[in-house]
Amino acid sequence: MEVSPRSLLLLGISSASLLLAVAFVAYTGVWRGRADGEAETPLRRVVRSVTPLDAPRMMDLPQFQGDHKESLYWGTYRPNVYLGIRARTPLSLIAGLMWIGAKNGQYFLRHVCQDSDELNKYGWTDHNGRDYGRQVLVDHGFLLTTSFLKEKGDGSGYGGDWAVRLDAKNEGSSLSEDQESTTHMFFYIADEAGNSITMGSHVPSSRGHVLLASGSHEEIGDWEVYLRSEDNLEIHKAGFKSVSMHNLSELVQQALATNAMQSGNLNLPDMAEDSSNIIVSQVSMKRSAKVDIVFLSGAASENPMIAERINRLTGPVLSTRLESKQKDFEKRYDQIFNVNNKINPKDLSVGVAALSNLLGGIGYFYGQSRIALPKGFTQKNGDKYIPYWPAALYTAVPSRSFFPRGFLWDEGFHQLVVWRWDVHISMDIIGHWLDLINADGWIPREQILGAEALSKVPEEFVLQHPSNGNPPTLFLALRDLASGIHANQFSDLESEKISTFLKRAYVRLNSWFQWFNSTQTGKSEGTFYWHGRDNMTTRELNPKTLTSGLDDYPRASHPNDEERHVDLRCWMLLATNCMCSIAEFLKTDSSLEKDYYKMSNQLSDFGLLNKMHLDDKTGAYFDYGNHTEKVRLRWFEVRDNDVMRRELLRETLQPPQLQLVPHVGYVSLFPFMMGAIPPESWVLEKQLDLISNNSILWTDYGLRSLSRASSIYMKRNTEHDPPYWRGAIWINMNYMILSGLNHYANEDGPYKDRAKELYDELRSNLIRNIVKNYHETGFFWENYDQKNKGKGKGARSFTGWTSLVVLIMGESYPTLHR
Repeated sequence: MEVSPRSLLLLGISSASLLLAVAFVAYTGVWRGRADGEAETPLRRVVRSVTPLDAPRMMDLPQFQGDHKESLYWGTYRPNVYLGIRARTPLSLIAGLMWIGAKNGQYFLRHVCQDSDELNKYGWTDHNGRDYGRQVLVDHGFLLTTSFLKEKGDGSGYGGDWAVRLDAKNEGSSLSEDQESTTHMFFYIADEAGNSITMGSHVPSSRGHVLLASGSHEEIGDWEVYLRSEDNLEIHKAGFKSVSMHNLSELVQQALATNAMQSGNLNLPDMAEDSSNIIVSQVSMKRSAKVDIVFLSGAASENPMIAERINRLTGPVLSTRLESKQKDFEKRYDQIFNVNNKINPKDLSVGVAALSNLLGGIGYFYGQSRIALPKGFTQKNGDKYIPYWPAALYTAVPSRSFFPRGFLWDEGFHQLVVWRWDVHISMDIIGHWLDLINADGWIPREQILGAEALSKVPEEFVLQHPSNGNPPTLFLALRDLASGIHANQFSDLESEKISTFLKRAYVRLNSWFQWFNSTQTGKSEGTFYWHGRDNMTTRELNPKTLTSGLDDYPRASHPNDEERHVDLRCWMLLATNCMCSIAEFLKTDSSLEKDYYKMSNQLSDFGLLNKMHLDDKTGAYFDYGNHTEKVRLRWFEVRDNDVMRRELLRETLQPPQLQLVPHVGYVSLFPFMMGAIPPESWVLEKQLDLISNNSILWTDYGLRSLSRASSIYMKRNTEHDPPYWRGAIWINMNYMILSGLNHYANEDGPYKDRAKELYDELRSNLIRNIVKNYHETGFFWENYDQKNKGKGKGARSFTGWTSLVVLIMGESYPTLHR
């Protein structure tokens, strides 16, 4: 057999990864507490779970190298902080901003995005995802506008130069008289690799440009950071040596507190620890100031071009360039989303902000996921996990404050927006996700990579279980890319790169699909259910299905392997149709492609779908499983170590039996969302009835996640778990339902006009409510309250799939049908 050198190399990489995993398990003595004979099968399973798929990496494609890679090197890739800059490299220089805010007469150091800071507003008003962004933050009398600009100019090192403008105004409404006109901001730069940074000479006050710090990095050469301002500033500095970048706030707070006790001033001490790899510059100002900070790569102080490069990124020149970038951004937004004649002109800025916050929330992460060991196994050191291989992830995030990391099922919705804006960035993001596929075809659903990401996650959610999936929503965007080529939607260059991308991705997507098709199948052919539900819990009213993305949406009351989940069946239909589209585009005609067409036809079988999931009376599609409606939570007296305590536990009042699970909600509409119902079918009329009924799903603010008539509507799941997907209005599912309405409004059939009427009304309701909440609160929200006039709730500054409002405004929907 002839084997190419590249195949041998890939085989070597895969084998090396496998050997490392085996060595790790052997070295750490992972199997503790089991007989030797029992460990063999779990051992092999665990080793495979942390072994990369033996296939060419997406990010090794030539289109992701060269100019593309360098153009995305620097960015606002630290979404968890109010302003954070880093490079797309594992050990990067990182930069960021802190400031002292005041609330109720108390002082707080602002740095990491968190709802408890209670900022009146923060978020990007403009961001193009590449080299320009503008953000507005309002913190109890302190107004701060941050602007970011990047360029590759003459004399620049790898990745180019960048500038940050801080336009600060202190209204002083909540400060004491002594401090009324003083604002303290802290700009830092740090080297994750631990390379020492030189602190600039101490200048108590200055106009013109001031050298803050300088150093060297192996990828960009020598570098320098300068500050320039025409306002009167007081500057103090401090240098620290630390490898813990997620504890920067604590370092600054401690330095300020120590110096305040010694000198009585709220200043940094103007001292640096030996071999400092973190330099913090404190900038104090009276009332208001405009401060420009410039990072120069490939710099050396004696270089005669330094002054010219500083001038290009500061002062009036920077002002002009920022204005030009803003106009270009707005013009491009109008061209791509074409919303001017489709919405109220007053709503336009909200759509721009939604896109900007999604793009400004894109981050770069590097680290190792923690993969849960089989139940009953631990390492000798007590750890119940084994690390994934070290990996990078370039991804959008759902929320900078609450979920500043990658979530698999969220990302598919994010990419519906991103690919329309910049298809090259979208393919880069999807490629990073696909490179996380392991030897079994599994992708960890929540990516917690690096110390900064880990610091924001409760311990119980850190471990990832290789038996648990997540909706394969990336197929939504991938299907659009494949269909877009067929429809000549892209330029020749874009089509060529998309084609190359899909060809490389096909092997990985097949492996991912086969993982679902082998691990999430039901007992009957063509049925699927989400694995990972807890069938032993006594504390949950209805055991959660976190893997589905719909968390506490009610499923069968007593989980077992008889379950059939209609939403997963529909996701599998989307995936098969997408694989068929890619195969057709690539002109492949193997037995694999024939299997995809066969499975697509099987999952498209309307009669079979109805036989397994349809309730003829209501026209709703339901899950199937071992279920009873007669369950409740009630308080029990429980003895614990001879101490009696009260505990809220589930009580089953009637034995469960195999049946359809009679809860109308988002799951009931999945075949409708996917266009799987023939436009002439009576079922479609019933589905439109469910959507439009005020007593079931319809509200003036969007569709509820669960019918008001459900026995679990707005019920707590445990003592500590309030309802989540049990009534609230979620934008991603409303967008999918809106997509279904748009589909049927354009299909000939008896219900075409009614679908169009509901489409127009639902679209108007969603836009009006999201815009209203944004204007009133300054934020996009995780979900919206169906009971309280559509008020935003959950995580605020939820700039992930709520950004789909951009596509709702522009009436742009995914291609869901073969």
